[in-house]
Amino acid sequence: MDPAPKQKLPSETEMASFSTAQFIALVQTLTATVQSLQHQLDWFQRQMFGTKSERLRVLQSAQQLSLGEVLAAPEETVPAKERPVAAHTRRQAQQDAAVGDAESVPFFDEARVPVETIEVPDPEVQGLSPDEYEIISQKVSYRLAQRPGSYVVLKYLRWVTKRHDTQSLGCPPAPTGVIEGSRADVSFAAGLIIDKYAYHLPLYRQHQRLTDSGIRVTRPWLTQVCQKTISLLEPVYEAQFDSIRSSRVKAMDETPIKAGRTGHGKMKMGYFWPVYGGQDEVCFPFFPSRNAEHVRAALGATHPADAVLLTDGYRAYSGYAKKVGIDHALCWSHARRKFFEAEADEPEAVREALLRIAALYQIEEQIRQTELSGESKRLHRLTHSKPHVDAFFDWIHRQFARQGLTPTRPFTVALAYARERRLGLEIFLTDPDVSIDTNHLERALRAISRGRSLCTSYSSI
Repeated sequence: MDPAPKQKLPSETEMASFSTAQFIALVQTLTATVQSLQHQLDWFQRQMFGTKSERLRVLQSAQQLSLGEVLAAPEETVPAKERPVAAHTRRQAQQDAAVGDAESVPFFDEARVPVETIEVPDPEVQGLSPDEYEIISQKVSYRLAQRPGSYVVLKYLRWVTKRHDTQSLGCPPAPTGVIEGSRADVSFAAGLIIDKYAYHLPLYRQHQRLTDSGIRVTRPWLTQVCQKTISLLEPVYEAQFDSIRSSRVKAMDETPIKAGRTGHGKMKMGYFWPVYGGQDEVCFPFFPSRNAEHVRAALGATHPADAVLLTDGYRAYSGYAKKVGIDHALCWSHARRKFFEAEADEPEAVREALLRIAALYQIEEQIRQTELSGESKRLHRLTHSKPHVDAFFDWIHRQFARQGLTPTRPFTVALAYARERRLGLEIFLTDPDVSIDTNHLERALRAISRGRSLCTSYSSI
């Protein structure tokens, strides 16, 4: 939301010498400023109180409070009460049972935690009869595992045997874990990462859940398991990102995220730049800003033949596509959003624009239902969608010919946004692999949006 330009009002002395034409020009300028500020106020009210669905008809609540009513400052400030805090001593740190010898002390309450016992066969005595060896003792290893909705401890039994013929002792080694030397089973490590990043459950809450389940581990140990598991996933991420870069059609977007601290109680603003490939893969490279050079850093300089980049109207993408020589397709959903935001300015004209764009989406729904693809999909779009697109831009041309459309009006901004990006908006008509919008990528951003409040509070693992 761009701020309204500041206007310097003339003094009374200056206005005393104004002509009628100058007064009319001043009134027109102030009217445009008021309209722009009203549009911004309406936008902020929708963000705080209104529906987030961009439908054709926006129903305004008669009981909706104004922005000023909600954000009004209290009449008086009550000073915070203070109380003395007694001095205290800290207990001496003890060794974490989950970090020490995996063969010794159990790190869980055996009365509360289910235990699965797994016997590990000794290959040294496989095939021997019972009278050819004897069992002299037993070693026990514990490993923390996870099952859907619960934790479980895997108890591996490894018999220590002595062969009668050679008098040698033998014991099979404990199974190798995905993290060497760790008590964490691969299922626990995967569940830890999924709960944190897919379901946005911070490690301190997972630690509380473990404690309530009778598992005694420390939060630093959970942090170490999380970091080591992430390092194991890096090759998977790089391989998937290489697959996305090799796709002919890619979609890209950017979304802010707070990560890292700049001081006490303050966090840095960074950006995820998600990229969606032709195999329905998506990666989320992170960069510290929204600068244009990050597009090249993420996608590189080489692309397959006839490559297409599908994005919103951010000019960083158009500049990159022009430099590397690829087609730049644009999103109809973002063009539609501009008209939706201008609904209060020109309700009847905006409704007509939304109906014209809705006709394109109805055709896309027909394509999905009939499962058209390739050349048949391209011909269907050229036959049915192209006439609607041509009529839409002809309608935009007629709107600009109207009287009274000042450049700062939201409806004028929406018209200009679509007209300036016509070439990119028409690419989907001739390329069946290009989507009409970036909604498939926007849906992938929901995981980030859902956890954004947690990310702003907990920047560390």
